Formats: sequence, C-alpha cells, structure tokens
Amino acid sequence: MRRYGSAVLLLLVGGAVLRISLFSELYLRYVQPALRPYLVISGGLLMLLGSVAAVRGMRHREEEEEPEGEPEEEDPDEDHDHGHGHGHAHGGPRIAWLLTLPALALLLFPPPALGSYSASREEAQRAAQGVGTFSALPAGNPLDISVAQYSSRAIYDTGHSLKGRTLRLTGFVTHGSHGTWYVTRLLVTCCAADATISKVEIHGDEADGAPQTDSWVTVTGTWIPKGKLGTDGAWPPVLKATTVTQVKEPADPYDKR
Repeated sequence: MRRYGSAVLLLLVGGAVLRISLFSELYLRYVQPALRPYLVISGGLLMLLGSVAAVRGMRHREEEEEPEGEPEEEDPDEDHDHGHGHGHAHGGPRIAWLLTLPALALLLFPPPALGSYSASREEAQRAAQGVGTFSALPAGNPLDISVAQYSSRAIYDTGHSLKGRTLRLTGFVTHGSHGTWYVTRLLVTCCAADATISKVEIHGDEADGAPQTDSWVTVTGTWIPKGKLGTDGAWPPVLKATTVTQVKEPADPYDKR
C-alpha cells in the first residue's frame, strides 16, 4: 500500500480544498473572496494528480506480479541480493503515512476563523495613518458601519463624521481588564496570515454583563469622543451602546475597510 501514499495525500488535500472552496464558503475563514477560483482550480488539479498517481501505482503492481508458466532459470553468478533490494525499491518509510493525518483533519475538521486569541496578539497600528477629514457618511439611522471604519473615523477624522449618528457594529467579543469588553473584527488584505485588528470599547448600561468571549454581537449606539486624535489616548475608540444583540457568526468573518 505504500506505493499509493502520494496518491492518497494528493486526493485528501485536493478534496479538502474543494470542500472549503467549491462546496461551501469555509474558504472565507482563510482568504479573500476573490481567491476562490484559484482554490477551486488548485483543488481540481490535486484531485487529478492524485488519480493519475493511483492509476500508475496499480499498473506498477500488475507489472511486478509473477507471470504464469515456467520459472526462468537463475544465473548462478547473479547476485541473489537483488530481489531483496527490489522489494524495497517502491514506497517510502512508513512514517510518511502520518502526513495523511493533517490532510484528513483539513478535510473533516477545517480550522475556525481567527478570533480573540489572534486579536490579543495583534498590536494596534494607529499613529502611522495620520489625521485628516473623511468623506461624509451615508444618510440614515441607524447606520451599519464596519468596525474598521468606525475605528478609523473615531481616531483620525478631524471632521467628526460620527458625531450625532446612531451606528450599528457587528463583531466578535473580546475582553479587557476591569470588566471592559470590545466588539472586535479582524481585517484581511489577502489571507488570514496578514490579519490586523480593529476593536471598539463598549460603554453604557447595555454593556453590563459582557457577552462570552468569541461570541458574535451586533451593537447599536453612539460615538463617545476619547483622547486626542491620532494619539494613543484615542485608542481604542468607544461606543455608548443602546442595544446589544447576540448573532450568528457571518459566512465571511473578516472586516471590510
């Protein structure tokens, strides 16, 4: 069976890639939507290569089987150790089969999206952006706004475009010290490896009794100015909550600018 090791690995990985990209939206946990066609193509190629490797392994096995009829005479001067060496010519070490475990895990148990652990390890990149005037927000109250957009405007917008607006944010819950908690979202440029954090501290009577870490919530409220724009004192921005509602994790868990 060792001759089929590469075929099994290719089929497992290809199947896992197709499962998360072609037959579901799980790929959004790891990469941007624009990369879906490349994942589907890659998964299909891996499945094709795995099938080819399996067929070649079957053909080699048939060729190695002894043909029926008279056995050939052996040359007495021939090195009789060649048969022993031939028996080990195909296949690698058995420990290589352990490589099937992560491939099988990817197929059956895809890793979750990044959450509070990743957020706690990400340093805020705030001062580099600089302050300035932002474009006007769309009309309407409450206004759905991403956590990243809220954070940028709260920290850098000299025009105070958030002032007087009722805003609605959705993200997962992270906790800080002294009972504080945040609506948090990770922003992905290409894939999960380059994720950066945006978070908003929640105040107000509705903030009492913080939801569980990593649970998803939609919070409606108003902006509370904090600190001097573009400085550490403005981070993290604050929202005074009027409603806090627990929701399901969205299909695409990452934020948009």
